[in-house]
Amino acid sequence: MTRRAASADPRETDDGSGAVRRLAPHARRFLARRSGVLVRLALWSLAETGQAFLVGQGVARAVDQGFLAGDTRRGLLWLTVALVAVLLGAPVIRGVFAELAGLTEPLRDGLVRHAVDRSLGSAAAGGPGGTDRAAVSRLTNQVEIARDSFAGLVLTLRSFVFTAAGALLGLLSLHPSLLVVVLPPLSLGLGLFLVTLRPMAAAQRRALAADEALGDHAARSRAALRDLTACGTGPAAARRGAELIEDAAAAARVLAGWAAVRTAALGVAGHLPVLALLLAVPWLRGRGVTAGALLGAFTYLVQSLLPALHTLMTALGAAGSRLLVVLDRIIGPERPERPERTRAAEPERAGGPGSVRAPAATRTEPALAAAPRPAPGAGGGAVTARATAAIPGPGDDAPDLGGRPADRARTAAVELRSVTLSYGVRAEPVLDSLDLCVAPGEHLAVVGPSGIGKSTLTRLVAGTLAPSGGEVRVDGREVTGRPPAELAALRVLVPQEAYVFSGTLSDNLTYLGPGASRADLDAAVDALGLWPLVERLGGLDAPVRPAELSHGERQLVALTRAWVSPAPLLLLDEATCHLDPAAEARAEEALARRPGTLLVVAHRLSSAVRADRVLVLDGTDAVCGTHDEVLDRSPLYRDLTGHWQGGPARRR
Repeated sequence: MTRRAASADPRETDDGSGAVRRLAPHARRFLARRSGVLVRLALWSLAETGQAFLVGQGVARAVDQGFLAGDTRRGLLWLTVALVAVLLGAPVIRGVFAELAGLTEPLRDGLVRHAVDRSLGSAAAGGPGGTDRAAVSRLTNQVEIARDSFAGLVLTLRSFVFTAAGALLGLLSLHPSLLVVVLPPLSLGLGLFLVTLRPMAAAQRRALAADEALGDHAARSRAALRDLTACGTGPAAARRGAELIEDAAAAARVLAGWAAVRTAALGVAGHLPVLALLLAVPWLRGRGVTAGALLGAFTYLVQSLLPALHTLMTALGAAGSRLLVVLDRIIGPERPERPERTRAAEPERAGGPGSVRAPAATRTEPALAAAPRPAPGAGGGAVTARATAAIPGPGDDAPDLGGRPADRARTAAVELRSVTLSYGVRAEPVLDSLDLCVAPGEHLAVVGPSGIGKSTLTRLVAGTLAPSGGEVRVDGREVTGRPPAELAALRVLVPQEAYVFSGTLSDNLTYLGPGASRADLDAAVDALGLWPLVERLGGLDAPVRPAELSHGERQLVALTRAWVSPAPLLLLDEATCHLDPAAEARAEEALARRPGTLLVVAHRLSSAVRADRVLVLDGTDAVCGTHDEVLDRSPLYRDLTGHWQGGPARRR
């Protein structure tokens, strides 16, 4: 697994100017439609300008015209004016917040609509909208970040502009020389801060992109843990995760460096004006600045101007950068897909991206393909007959079960007791009160027209589908509701679409039998006729690329995997349909010789002829017996036999 290629998205590396150009038209339209809200917000803010102006003026005049002039009453009166100005700030803030909702809530609603429209449009066009993890982030976290950042930015910008206007007017009215001392360090700090905005925005964007990449990798790896283990690609995925963690850490370090520069700018703008004013007191006094004017100037700086500047710089440095990045991600152009994230943590599946994913929690044959459900009443009705077989008694010739205790021979390998299945409350049942008993070691073939319920029967026996009524037992144990691990020990279901994952051929063959030895694998490969594929790939330890295998080769791999499995029951749901007749015969005969029971949904007449018994599902009845018995008793089987043979079947 290689390191991430250079980003194809310029938004991750630009300095913010591109985002500003992309967002400016949207911002102008949004604000133009809300001019009334902006006017009312400005009117409330004008009161804040007057408040800032009166506080400094009250302090200066209380000192010069009151206390220093010996008029205590006038001094207290001017302090009362300053106090009233401070108290009037509460209703002003209330009015500001009331108008602020007229900006923030429409913004949030618009962003949500845009994110939903983009995701649905992408999905409708066949894009990644249906599985777009970023869409969820945009609808929840990123929209709320944009709303909160926008609200904070409007509050701080408005407060700084109108408070600074009041404070600077106050300094000018006290004495013009005060501006000469205060403005240079204030401008220096503000300018230094503005210089950091673009690189801060770029660093913020890279940090967010690195965090998203790490989260996406973690989500993909978590969803593919089974495949990572099966393919042996866990260490590679771990290395990729470590690389992404290092990328995220590096982006965070860069962001922290620019944050330190911003803090220095804040120190220059926030503390240097006060220091400059203290150092310039003798010079100012020589130019006629009174003690009250100096105290008023300090009041303007400490109580109004510097707090507003500090809040502005903090908001622009944090909320402003976040708002720019998040808005660009939500309403900017779609980000191109990254090549390295197409399937980095997921094994390739046979059949391409449209193939069925294996259930993560079960050890049955992977990629369990769900058979199409027949329409209610398909095939003329439900299967209702009793299809039973006697279990060999102690004196009968019981099949060899590979060393199982003798009393297990009396337990049915598969038993259905009055099983009924409907795909809806009012739907006509597909199977109706079906009884079936399959002896241990028996080879049973299931035949019938398409959609009659053959695959449904195998799913019921496998325990992946629960019956509407009745009971399904495998090896004497009811399968409905049984944990996946226990079901995996009882049976293997091989579907028509065989599952082969990227990894070695040995990994694929031992997936259901991890304890198999190399001798077991050699025996399985020999029995199923897999040696030509083994030699073509370069041995059992050679890598397998599913897309390079034919359908028949994938089926042979899946059948060999089933042969290696220790489960006593094999269920083949047309699992040989892509094999030629000779390969199909060899595979079925090998699986029939394997210790255990074999149930095959027949694809050809030869499968039914090779079986010990044949179960015919015809929609109204079920007939079970040997090939000759069923040929004599079932008109449908005679018709199917004639179809398979290319002509009318003769009764024997």
